[in-house]
Amino acid sequence: MSNTLLITGTDTEAGKTVITTVIAAYRQKYYPQSSLGIMKPIQSGVGDRELYQHLFTLDQSPEETTPLYFQAPLAPPIAAAKENRTIDLALVWQTLLKLQKRHDFLLVESLGGLGSPITYELTVADLAGEWRLPTVLVVPVRLGAISQAVANVALARQTKIDLRGIILNCTQPCTEEEITDLTPPDLIRSFTHIPVLGCLPYLEASTNLEQLAQVGSNLDWEILF
Repeated sequence: MSNTLLITGTDTEAGKTVITTVIAAYRQKYYPQSSLGIMKPIQSGVGDRELYQHLFTLDQSPEETTPLYFQAPLAPPIAAAKENRTIDLALVWQTLLKLQKRHDFLLVESLGGLGSPITYELTVADLAGEWRLPTVLVVPVRLGAISQAVANVALARQTKIDLRGIILNCTQPCTEEEITDLTPPDLIRSFTHIPVLGCLPYLEASTNLEQLAQVGSNLDWEILF
């Protein structure tokens, strides 16, 4: 799984999609000789798959980008039940292996947060640990972020996730003082013992790949790549 990176978050709307587009844009700009794949294993409702297909030229079909697609924007087990379907994790696993073989680097964006349910028995954290996916945790800059970071890192350790780092993300415009007050990197590192790779500024639905790549250049990639 060394060529794969899972992007997950502390909760829904943490900024996983933004981080995924930033990393993808950075990889394409600074590693142009390296083939890139993007995967959203399970999607409920319209959103990320459509964005990735629009932004990036990917050597993969929409079905490979998102093997399991449900109409209702709900937790997968609930969305699947509404369509009288089941969560076929074998299909997700087979697609993941196929994309890993085809690409030099594969980004996998999880649904929700580490504790989000995939089935009635398994969470994102369970799969990340069982499938041994190197992982980055996105922590939004907001009140309560420190406790969320600590709790999610504890869950990652419990499920034996290879957690490579934390990325802070401004989900709304933030000053440097607000970032320091709400998500002090040193305090988060002290409690979690996980490196903080940097903080992304607020990006309002950016589709400018040059801008996304430039923002990505401010993160500490040596730990990841």
